[in-house]
Amino acid sequence: MKLIINTPGTYVSKTGECFKVKNNDTKQEYSAKKVEQILMTTKAALSTDAIELAVENNIDIVFLKRTGKPLARVWHSKLGSISTIRRNQLFLQENTMGLELVKEWISIKMQNQIDHLKKLSKNRNDDKKESIKEAIEKINNQIESIDNISKNKSIEEVRGSIQGHEGSASRVYFDILSSLIPKEYRFKGRSKNPAKDEFNSMLNYGYGIMYSNVERACILSGLDPYIGIMHTDNYNKKALVFDLIEMYRVYIDEIVFKLFSTKKVKKSFFDEVENGGFYLNQDGKKLLISEYNEYLQKKIKHRGRNIEFQNIIQFDCHNIANRILKKEAI
Repeated sequence: MKLIINTPGTYVSKTGECFKVKNNDTKQEYSAKKVEQILMTTKAALSTDAIELAVENNIDIVFLKRTGKPLARVWHSKLGSISTIRRNQLFLQENTMGLELVKEWISIKMQNQIDHLKKLSKNRNDDKKESIKEAIEKINNQIESIDNISKNKSIEEVRGSIQGHEGSASRVYFDILSSLIPKEYRFKGRSKNPAKDEFNSMLNYGYGIMYSNVERACILSGLDPYIGIMHTDNYNKKALVFDLIEMYRVYIDEIVFKLFSTKKVKKSFFDEVENGGFYLNQDGKKLLISEYNEYLQKKIKHRGRNIEFQNIIQFDCHNIANRILKKEAI
């Protein structure tokens, strides 16, 4: 269970082996044995006793920015696995295994986009059905182009080409999503913080929450979140997290699309900034987080197995860590 603190003025403390969450006259207790992560998304307080209880029970505490991206986290100092994994990571940008992993991750992202569009195409009898079909064909072409990239190249030699194919597929994908949601919320392409529209604003916050899940999975698997392959090294940049999250963005896409298409989203869920950008406010976050928490329990067909969504990222990271340890590209 993820304990998400989303109400301003909340105070989290310890009582016995439980976290006590208090806000005004409301008090609730949660057993530390049932909590796997604490997300602090708003102006709230946390006692040192509660932090100690979390550390003792291998629970990470994540403080999120306004955009949903992790600002900081409290975590124990133990490494998730042996250092050989991290040593092998250092050479992935220079060998064929690194390129094969990146090609695989980006292809999975694109296939997930196709699968999402196929779901949206079902039971449609309007002109959009043909548009979705054309979009799927275009994304498939990008997957084939990535598959055809020579295995003998280094990631440095083909990074720009891969990014080009990925960008082309994403433009097609989001153009279709925009055409399928209510007219007042349609948008032109992806935009980041601040987002230029409400749809991207909610996407950005959802992706931000997922960043913390990917980073956590990396740490538990023994992967170094700062040593990436596709994304270049930069000071304090969690490059591997940016690499891996591409495979999972579609799950946030599905949640956000559903909220807009079922007209659960209201204009009042967003705060508009001076330059015309949008940020998700407390009411909007509450809606998205509630839907996201339900999605965590959903079982999804993944690599031939039915796995709860909340366990998919951890499952994949352990698999990737083992392959890096054994130096297996595929």
